[in-house]
Amino acid sequence: MSGPDQAPRIEAVRRPRRRSLATRLVLAASLWSTAALVIAGVILVGLYREAVERGFDSQLEVYQKSIVGAMAPASAGEPLNRPDNLGEPRFSLPLSGWYWTVTDLAGGERLFASPSLLGDPLNVPALGEGERSGSAAMTGPGSDELRVAQRIISFDGKSYLIAVAGRTAGLRQDVRAFAGQVALTLFVFGLGLVAAVFLQVRYGLVPLKRLQASLAAVRQGDAERVEEDLPSELAPLAAELNALIASNREVVERARTHVGNLAHALKTPLSVISNEARAQGGPFAEKMAEQAGIMRTQVDHHLERARMAAQRRVIGVATPAEPVLTKLARVMERIHDTKGLDISADCEDGMRFRGEQQDLEEMAGNLMDNACKWARYEVRLTSRLMDTGTPGRQFIEIVVEDDGPGLTAEQRREAVKRGKRLDESVPGTGLGLSIVADLAGLYGGCFELSSSELGGLRARLLLPAV
Repeated sequence: MSGPDQAPRIEAVRRPRRRSLATRLVLAASLWSTAALVIAGVILVGLYREAVERGFDSQLEVYQKSIVGAMAPASAGEPLNRPDNLGEPRFSLPLSGWYWTVTDLAGGERLFASPSLLGDPLNVPALGEGERSGSAAMTGPGSDELRVAQRIISFDGKSYLIAVAGRTAGLRQDVRAFAGQVALTLFVFGLGLVAAVFLQVRYGLVPLKRLQASLAAVRQGDAERVEEDLPSELAPLAAELNALIASNREVVERARTHVGNLAHALKTPLSVISNEARAQGGPFAEKMAEQAGIMRTQVDHHLERARMAAQRRVIGVATPAEPVLTKLARVMERIHDTKGLDISADCEDGMRFRGEQQDLEEMAGNLMDNACKWARYEVRLTSRLMDTGTPGRQFIEIVVEDDGPGLTAEQRREAVKRGKRLDESVPGTGLGLSIVADLAGLYGGCFELSSSELGGLRARLLLPAV
């Protein structure tokens, strides 16, 4: 039996919040896509920077060749010509960021320089050993960042270093602009990719939702089998679930058959013993009849528990509660019409008991019948749906009250004991309340007795709802 101190086991349980499978898949795809797009963006910007630098170096090399062509002497032995016009006005603008110099490597003397230098030095980095050309970054006049291209050429056996430098500010601006365009493009592409992944995951998980809905329909008693028209990955699972449901029903049917056979096998010999004992008379016969009665009570109790346990394990059974309870109230009015009782039933619509109808009838019927036997004028039945706040954890509360003499706390504890009767003047086996307590416990509910506002006994029954 479950008493008042056991009621908290049906209260809402705080469970850790679990991220859904769809969220996990979308989050994993989003993280991977973000990492891949960032890496792709870095690679693209790096490749573009290298391409721009190669193009810049090629432009500087063109100016180098122009300088070589302009300073080359007409014939051997003649002095070098000063390269004045390279077709680029920036070499003539003061401190424009574009410069060139020609240096005699033998003496280290600068022979020629662009007018843009205004006589300032152009400290180019030295070439490596054995190198005759190269490109590098440097700092020029006015702390400008430059890129310089150098080449060693020879005229009449003398070597000269030609250096052409250009400001890289425009180059960096081009790279930054390209990086911004790449970032915007990849961001839009990433959003589209995440949206596509989200739709793909949602669409891919639709069969799982169908399987969940099908299982819920079986659990609620709206269907007998799980839908098997599913993708090839889920169809075997649905088939195994159907096989499990069918096996469960077969086990329950076999258990019911065995219980029925056992009941017939035991009750007949007990009846024979009881009849023979009453026919013989005497102290020994009376003792035999008494013990046979106790055995019959024990057999009835345990067979009833076995039957209830078998029924409890049936999958996919649900019973509308309101029609059953309302019908029980009308039946009790007819059974106890000689007492003139005022029997009322106030039941909430739409409640569904997660179990078989005959079990609900047996539990509620025992409570109603017990109340009618002890009531003086009034019996009241109320029923409502209790929501614990946890999905799948709803209960039906059934309360039966009467205005009879009631019971003390000790008597209430004794009343639910197996086969215990508090008053032999009232007909019955004494199994009613104990069966209610056992059956409620098997269904995961609870049963308790207390004092009623009407002055008699208040029986409260909590049963799982669909």
